[in-house]
Amino acid sequence: MFETTCREGVCRLGRPGTRWLSTGYAGGESHGSAAYNVTVPDGWSKTDLDAYIDRRVTAAGFDDAGPVLLTGVAQQHARRARFGPVEVVATAGVSNPAALPMDGSVDECDRDRDGSEQVSDADHELGDTVGTVNIVVGTTRSLEPGALSNLVAVAAEAKAATLLSRCRAPGTTSDAIIAACDPDGESVTFSGSATTVGHAARICVRDAVAASLDSRYEYETMPQRVAEAPYGVVADDSATVSKI
Repeated sequence: MFETTCREGVCRLGRPGTRWLSTGYAGGESHGSAAYNVTVPDGWSKTDLDAYIDRRVTAAGFDDAGPVLLTGVAQQHARRARFGPVEVVATAGVSNPAALPMDGSVDECDRDRDGSEQVSDADHELGDTVGTVNIVVGTTRSLEPGALSNLVAVAAEAKAATLLSRCRAPGTTSDAIIAACDPDGESVTFSGSATTVGHAARICVRDAVAASLDSRYEYETMPQRVAEAPYGVVADDSATVSKI
């Protein structure tokens, strides 16, 4: 699906005439020949994102416009997974986990040693973290608009299942996904988990994210709970629920 080139902390995923749907900065639908995953340096603070992205992409020697994801994870930890008509490229770090206790309460493991809750500002800027799970999932099929949108949901579900098994959180505070398809491929109306595309996407997301985590934490311990992570949030409030 993608021709990938990484240099200067920028990974270009190229394929002519691709339809893209991004949940990242300045996201939405687009058509073009490339998407990017850009590593930001430690201590980076967000300023003019458009200018910053243009400068980084140009400095890396790329000139194609396209959707961009930003991450604190180095491109050396990017991993590709392929199965059937789907390919996924992912970078994964979990120093900023976003926990969601199912009973609405914070487990003791998600508290600091002094007993206070390890709950940081929910509006972290990316530059304050060194985590983020970025996923680019593409298929050689031509997906209907609803199916392309649903591919984002399928990828997010697979990402959450993978992270829950590894670090007890379904995501981080800054995860993002780009879904892509080939407009000239075989037409597909649906992309749910029971379809060929959805099934393959789940497998590829799981394996690419897991492999990237293995690389990222090869020489250090991966946080297993919010209290072990430098940054993180816990959604421990309760909503008012009523019968409709």
